[in-house]
Amino acid sequence: MEITNNSSTEQRQSKKEKGGWRAIKYILANETFEKLASMSLIANLTVYLQTHYNLDGILLISVVSVWSGSCNVTPIIGALFSDTFLGRFRTLLFGSISSFSGMGIIAFTAAISALRPPTCIDKGNCIGPKEWQLGVLFIGLGLLAIGAGGIRPCNIAFGADQFDTTTKKGRRQLESFFNWWYFSFTLALVVALTGVVYIQTNVSWALGFFIPTMCLFFSIAIFIIGHHTYILAKPQGSVFVDMAKVIVAAFRKRGLRASEHTLHDPPPLENEVKIPHSERFRCLDKAAMVVDESEVDEQGLPKNGWKLTSVRQVEHLKMLLGMLPIWITGIGCFIAMDQQNSIGIMQVIQSNKKLGSHFQVPPAWMGLSSMIALAIWIFIYEQIWVPQARKLTGKTKRLTMTHRLNIGIVIAIVCALVAATVETKRRGAALKSGTFESPLSVLFFLPQFALSGLIEAFAAVALMELLTTQLPESMRTVAGAIFFLSLSVSSYLNSLLVNIVYTTTKKSGKGPWLGGHDLNKDRLEYFYYLQAGIEVLNLIYFNAFARHFLAKNGGSKEEQRSEDKAVETA
Repeated sequence: MEITNNSSTEQRQSKKEKGGWRAIKYILANETFEKLASMSLIANLTVYLQTHYNLDGILLISVVSVWSGSCNVTPIIGALFSDTFLGRFRTLLFGSISSFSGMGIIAFTAAISALRPPTCIDKGNCIGPKEWQLGVLFIGLGLLAIGAGGIRPCNIAFGADQFDTTTKKGRRQLESFFNWWYFSFTLALVVALTGVVYIQTNVSWALGFFIPTMCLFFSIAIFIIGHHTYILAKPQGSVFVDMAKVIVAAFRKRGLRASEHTLHDPPPLENEVKIPHSERFRCLDKAAMVVDESEVDEQGLPKNGWKLTSVRQVEHLKMLLGMLPIWITGIGCFIAMDQQNSIGIMQVIQSNKKLGSHFQVPPAWMGLSSMIALAIWIFIYEQIWVPQARKLTGKTKRLTMTHRLNIGIVIAIVCALVAATVETKRRGAALKSGTFESPLSVLFFLPQFALSGLIEAFAAVALMELLTTQLPESMRTVAGAIFFLSLSVSSYLNSLLVNIVYTTTKKSGKGPWLGGHDLNKDRLEYFYYLQAGIEVLNLIYFNAFARHFLAKNGGSKEEQRSEDKAVETA
């Protein structure tokens, strides 16, 4: 009997040991290696495709934008599979393996010259890649996009699974985990943008891609080694499926009148907060109308979820639809950010990258100025602005979501105008000197990349905060997926805009604004002026229409109430 009790005690202790910081160290190590690998490719893909695949401007921008968009749309599919079938551990594992395979293929393209077109004889005499060479490249990029779909929606959520958030200790540990996650992400990003990118650009592309390939191998190995420490939550079903059920059920009952039927509103499950019924988008309420008592079983659950849903499921969809106008505003800002990652890098490639007599600045290092600008603003805002405002007014004065989105849009306008001005100087200097690379220093491009980082600091952070705070806890995974979807849509729209401008301006007879292999023959500054005009329309749209949905979602009202309450200075 004593032996049995000892055995039971050991089993309970073994179970208690799962999760917590014992598991988090493996998860953070996996995340750090994975991010180091992926960011080193994202930052330098434009340079690699132009210098080693001889892609023309229009095709180059399209490939980079579509791939970037795909990496941000696959997380929705990954979240669906994770929540419905696989669970987060398996989804992360399969995503990591897919990324490892894709990065390995990219490394092979750099190491084996037969997989790429021949090197250009000169800047104006280049042979493009063959279809099968592009096919190999696209397979590698496709596997990386699939891998992103498995990793991005699950990495933070899987780490959060390791803590018991019903206790105060668990909630404190979760907050600490978020800090360490962001620290590891930033560390990987800095290493990728400095060390790995420098090796790719100035030492060897093959070695530069072999390093992230091995990083992904280590991330998988460490993740598997820590398997015995993880708390593995079972799939509970996807909110996306619930939303589809609401749409189907509402369509089936589209001929019903709301006043004639009661709504199916069962009590919330354990640890769930009841969501009150709202009056907006009332056509969706039909999905929760009980036409016949036979639609509900003895336990009060719908017999067919595609014919009858709960008020809770309906309200989830209403919340997302209510955020759609603000979400569209965010997409408009992100287009300006996306352009710097592709078109902005192309400008830097055709500029003077020398600092001193020997050192060459890798074009991808421009992304560091975006990070630095974002970090500086966050420090100023949190450590100087907010404390000083509290001392002066006795109240907590934080920028409202409306203010931050407006500032983000204005910065996007300024970013496009600055980029246009710099491009005019770069092109003029190149034509005057008669060289492919303009004598204009790479330092002139720092302002437009820094402004791109400030767009993220204001608009992107505000949109993520809106999605995270205004959606219930059960929809946090959805919030992340919807945010990534906005980045995806902005990439696709950027590619569409570039192609439309190229096709239209090419027919004018004066040459395209962008799209050729040599930016000196294009008029890229006109394209930036067009982008500035689009952002002006976005500013008008937000203030005339979309901002009103912030109040309906509780964003502006909650922020205003927090400002109206005096917070006494300590």
